[in-house]
Amino acid sequence: MRKVALVVLLLFVVCMSSQAASVSVRGMQRSAVILSSIDSLVPYNYYGSLTQKYLESSGYAVTFLKDQKVTLDLLASGLGKYDVIIWRTDDYTYAHRMFWYLGEHVSQHTLTEYAADFAANLLDVHAGIIGVSQGFLQEHWSSGSFAHVKLAILMTSDSNVIAQYMISSGATTVIYCANPVSLQFGLLDDLTAQVVAFLSKGNTVQNAIWTTISPYLYGQQPEDPLDSTYAPPFWYLGNGGLTIT
Repeated sequence: MRKVALVVLLLFVVCMSSQAASVSVRGMQRSAVILSSIDSLVPYNYYGSLTQKYLESSGYAVTFLKDQKVTLDLLASGLGKYDVIIWRTDDYTYAHRMFWYLGEHVSQHTLTEYAADFAANLLDVHAGIIGVSQGFLQEHWSSGSFAHVKLAILMTSDSNVIAQYMISSGATTVIYCANPVSLQFGLLDDLTAQVVAFLSKGNTVQNAIWTTISPYLYGQQPEDPLDSTYAPPFWYLGNGGLTIT
């Protein structure tokens, strides 16, 4: 009977240890957020789902937010909790100032909460949805606010500006587009999915980018029928040796 009791006790201990380990792993699960600010105009369908799949295969819990769910509150103070951020949007110029489409529509809450930013023209609403300027990002992204963020991928024109603010706020690495880009035709979505696919296999940021863009640079890819001189716009700031797996 003693032996039986001992065996039962050992099995109980092993079971409890396994459960504790499982809880510990779940508690440590990493998180990612994908923001598609103008999804109603240029849907992030197949490649968005593919990118989410690659992140999930690397152990990330992924939140996918589109259009009005991409809010000022999130941008100003909620992004710093994620390990990986992907922001898919576009920029525009109004009154000699550059803005990026956010997604959220203006509301009484935003007018009240961000009254100073509206008064200083750091926010714009003439396009129907809120646009944010680099001044807004500089005002709200304080030093250390992105210390938890390992990687951000900015799928928008002139995002080297945003990348600089993210790095100065503590992000480890930011992949950006240095030139004007377009979300039309799905080419940028495809390239981003390729970069994330290489990252999900354990490649470094620098290797993932270079492996994706080099076939275009050296004529190994068929020419883009719309632009035979096309060169993928990706590069990065921060730690090129970063891995996300």
